[in-house]
Amino acid sequence: MNLKKLAAAICLSLVTLSSAVQAERPAAFQEDYQLKEMVVLSRHNIRSPLSGNGSALGNLPPHTWFKWTSGPSELSLRGGQLETMMGQYFRQRLVQDGLITENYLPKEGEVRFYANSMQRTIATAQYFSSGMLPVANVTIEHKYAPSKMDPVFNPQLTFVSDAFRQQAMKEINAMGGTKGLQGINDKLATEYRVLEKTLDLKDSPLAKKDGFTRFRHDDLQIMLEVNKEPAMKGSLKLANSASDAFILQYYEEMDTTKAGFGHKLSQQEWEQIAKVKDVYGDVLFTAPSVAVNVAHPLLAEMNKELNTPGRKFTFLCGHDSNIASVLAALDVEEYDLPNSIEKKTPIGSKLVIEKFAGKDYAAFSLVYQSTDQLRDRTALTMDNPPEVFPLKLKGLQANKDGLYRLQDVQARFQQAIDAYNNLPQDKTEPKAA
Repeated sequence: MNLKKLAAAICLSLVTLSSAVQAERPAAFQEDYQLKEMVVLSRHNIRSPLSGNGSALGNLPPHTWFKWTSGPSELSLRGGQLETMMGQYFRQRLVQDGLITENYLPKEGEVRFYANSMQRTIATAQYFSSGMLPVANVTIEHKYAPSKMDPVFNPQLTFVSDAFRQQAMKEINAMGGTKGLQGINDKLATEYRVLEKTLDLKDSPLAKKDGFTRFRHDDLQIMLEVNKEPAMKGSLKLANSASDAFILQYYEEMDTTKAGFGHKLSQQEWEQIAKVKDVYGDVLFTAPSVAVNVAHPLLAEMNKELNTPGRKFTFLCGHDSNIASVLAALDVEEYDLPNSIEKKTPIGSKLVIEKFAGKDYAAFSLVYQSTDQLRDRTALTMDNPPEVFPLKLKGLQANKDGLYRLQDVQARFQQAIDAYNNLPQDKTEPKAA
């Protein structure tokens, strides 16, 4: 083994060890901290792509995408199985932590399951509840007939001024460095080439019809309109659709070569394909001003849950954009998730906030199934848990056990909620006398 391979193997071992340690707490932890409440903000589990084979996505490769087990955008059969397994793990964990008992039947108001009114989010919440509370017959709260976006989960801009738009675009441009929006695409040059190769883009229907054989670096446009989600035009949008479909295909298709349309891709190349989607989400939803804006109703909902008397467990089910914008609005430190090709908000991932009684502390973490657990449909237990990755809040000091004072966490939530009212407004002209 050469030195480079040895170094890579050592790094992989350290990452795996680090992840295993993160999933466990010292035996004495429960003696010092008693879990009082848990609030979970979940991304839905595996779905089919948002559009079918007859769409622009279908014209990107000269191949046929995986034969999905659900309609466009809906939760797949595998997604339902995986979410049930995750619910079963949470049941074991919460029983061990003393928050609930086996076959727990919650009293009125002790638990709440609230989902965005989309099929994939309602179904995810239903499967999770079946795994966690198999005899409780939990009601999944959703406000509209599927599939309509609930304003609480809809990552739309509810306030836009010229001054806000200028501030937001300044923050988004900063992601690309000195080249601004073009710099964002420039930084994805390697990822674009991998995506083009895997798609066989040069032989695609789109190439034959329009001569589209490469993702451009100079065509990114951002649209920030009131009562609409942040949106974009250009190559990154199209590349994101392909990245999203490849990620889902990789989770569903057991033959990795088939998943890559005949290309034998390395783990690094799968991560590069997934990075396109991560960057797309960051650009649209994590600029500070944008995050505070789009996450505002969800932040208020989460803060309310953390302060609801008698509540033991809350499950809010939305999307990757919800988790990304909430974390950005709360000013969480940058992170790179181990053992996942998606490094920010993997499919089915959960932002978990634990509230501890007695000493009044809180913990933040992301809980998610590793790529192998997703592909292999691995049963999750306390001995074989999902990944548990602690999150750090900028400017706040955690104690030796990685916990934050509850009052500091509550203040951070209030700060993020109040920031909405301080978004840049246009200067008004003085009224005529």
